[in-house]
Amino acid sequence: MSTRIKFLGVAGYEIAWGEHRILIDPYLSGNPDSPIHHEDLATPDVILVSHAAFDHFGDTFAIAQRTGAPVVCGGDVRNLLLAMGLPSEQVRATVWGLVTRVNGVVIQPVECHHWSQAQLPNGQWIAGVPMGFIVRTEPDVSIYHYGDTAIFSDLRLLAQLYQPTVGLLGCSQPQILLQQVPGPGEILTGEMSPREAALAAEFLGLKLAVACHYLDVEQQPSEASDVAEFLDAVKEYDTTGSRQVVAPKVGETLVLDGTTYRLE
Repeated sequence: MSTRIKFLGVAGYEIAWGEHRILIDPYLSGNPDSPIHHEDLATPDVILVSHAAFDHFGDTFAIAQRTGAPVVCGGDVRNLLLAMGLPSEQVRATVWGLVTRVNGVVIQPVECHHWSQAQLPNGQWIAGVPMGFIVRTEPDVSIYHYGDTAIFSDLRLLAQLYQPTVGLLGCSQPQILLQQVPGPGEILTGEMSPREAALAAEFLGLKLAVACHYLDVEQQPSEASDVAEFLDAVKEYDTTGSRQVVAPKVGETLVLDGTTYRLE
């Protein structure tokens, strides 16, 4: 059995293994580099939403409404989905440490140093707890999704407790999306800088570090620079001497076969 991780752009992934298929943070309709329309996605066993930001919540409601797929998320995202019209029995709220199993998929929510807030259809603002996720797809493959976290030292504790082997780590900030975020001044980095993301890979003890949270690097020089710095820094911080690192293009699929991987 192999695990297939398709990069949908920003922090969005479709992950398939055996008879299972999940979506994480499926941001497609507003994504200028989206490799697929949300209506063309196969029905997932579950949709995981790390937090309510538009580039992570994305098309969750539309996909869940069309397919009937269950959603696992924080309390604020659940309230948003219910307010949009999704039935309550289709949405499971969880938080760090509250392990959940849906359609045979075991989901380990983990600590995430970020924020999550959403505006309901009636204009009310609500806030909740963002989270990362760990999902084991094979006995020797455990995937960590960072959920937009900043770096924090207890990533070492996650390594001790859950032994993730593959990490999807944000190392950049899509510049084209920042145009949708009002405010004075300018945002200079993502939630983790490239070097912070590389250090996070070391804290987590990963076998494979995967760059995340960018779009078309061929069109965005700043994102290309961030990703290149991440690739170099992962090797610099690696104390195992064996950590691998990869940066898929949007639309590419990372295929894991045991201890090897390839891009398709």
